[in-house]
Amino acid sequence: MKNILIVLSEYGFWGEELVGPLEVLEERGYKCDFMTPNGVRPRALPVSMDTTFNDPPLDRCVTNEYYAQKTKEIDESDRLKNPISLAGWFPERPYFSAQNYLRELEKYNDAVDAAQAELEKYDALLLVGGSGPIVDMVNNQRLHDVILGFYKMNKPIAAECYGVTCLAFARDWYTRESIIAGKHVTGHPLEYDYHDGTGFFDAAKGDWVDFNMGPPPYPLEHILRDATKPGGAYHSGVGRKISALVDYPFITSRSTASSRKCGELMVEVLENGMKSYGW
Repeated sequence: MKNILIVLSEYGFWGEELVGPLEVLEERGYKCDFMTPNGVRPRALPVSMDTTFNDPPLDRCVTNEYYAQKTKEIDESDRLKNPISLAGWFPERPYFSAQNYLRELEKYNDAVDAAQAELEKYDALLLVGGSGPIVDMVNNQRLHDVILGFYKMNKPIAAECYGVTCLAFARDWYTRESIIAGKHVTGHPLEYDYHDGTGFFDAAKGDWVDFNMGPPPYPLEHILRDATKPGGAYHSGVGRKISALVDYPFITSRSTASSRKCGELMVEVLENGMKSYGW
């Protein structure tokens, strides 16, 4: 049996981006463990269960009856009730201003090595998208260390939508070079970005965050174009319903409609040794 570690935001994940790959993986008999930044039960963004919500950039509903129902089922079940706490597993890097900084840094590095060694039991990592990852996953140093752990073990790392940003910011502490430099990836394109209304759902409070960010705080496409240089590239796939790529060890998917394809590519990578797809 293969084991998959799935990371979800505590500020709202998009339902289909969990359900799509999860169904594929579990159909193949894989065991999936869930993790959130602080061990808080994650919740699906309400709009990802709403079949009447019109996505402004696409001018259509992006949630069908099937995924709305499946998302409601998992959101209301106990499956996500007790996720692994990332903060309880991986250490926090000390500030440079910390007293006894050298000793604290040595302690941190030893703890990271020990935590990354525990990732050996997993065959792949999946970072689920939605608006929530912008808040608590993208610039999460602990999550970067998880990603780097899988990267060092040369194990598959899948990311969807805004979750792909985590890959751009996962970097060696000394060289500061992104691990996707020279790689081919996809992710949320400029054409899909909202002009207004980017929202977050606070799982701990069980309600929307009372804050309208407006557009996303960063254009993911620009970040990915820069992070993949030199030698790599960002592929938007705009004009096609699905955009999903494999450039081993990375599996990236653009947005909601590509969710199931992300899971299918994970299976191809894990079972058939796929190294490249879609570019």
